[in-house]
Amino acid sequence: MRVEHWNAAQVRRRSGELAALLTDTVSGGASVGFLAALTHEEATAWWRERAEATAAGRLAVWAALDGTGRPIGTVSLAYPDKPNSRHRAELVKLMVHRSARGQGLGRLLLATAESAAAAAGITLLHLDTETGSPAEHLYRSAGWTRAGLIPDYAESPAGELRPTTLYYKRLEPPTG
Repeated sequence: MRVEHWNAAQVRRRSGELAALLTDTVSGGASVGFLAALTHEEATAWWRERAEATAAGRLAVWAALDGTGRPIGTVSLAYPDKPNSRHRAELVKLMVHRSARGQGLGRLLLATAESAAAAAGITLLHLDTETGSPAEHLYRSAGWTRAGLIPDYAESPAGELRPTTLYYKRLEPPTG
């Protein structure tokens, strides 16, 4: 498997494949902002909107591809548009297809986004994740710091209100 940084045209062109990954992720119970009734059409439209954000420089997208070139994972960095926030970014939509879980792909995507952020001069990353989820364990084991918990923050794909934990990670600029 390999990880590629995708531009807006790639995200737009492959939005249907990315939609399949998103619907699989949601169907598998991951809390990534959608309910279980998410359709392929809705997921495709959502990814097309992400292509516009990518074109505008507000979002960076990486896709993990299997041996056939099919997207089996993604991670994105969302950049704030405020002048006093240019040193930070939000890590969003770290997703791994159910068929590819348990193989270190989530950790690879996370490391890719962290390295790219540091190379771009970002010194602080932040994220939110469902409390008690497998993703929370990944972030903690990768050196992220828990900032706090918000009760009843978001609905799970099944529609239950769940708490969310906020995390951050300070990055060192690359040397040399």
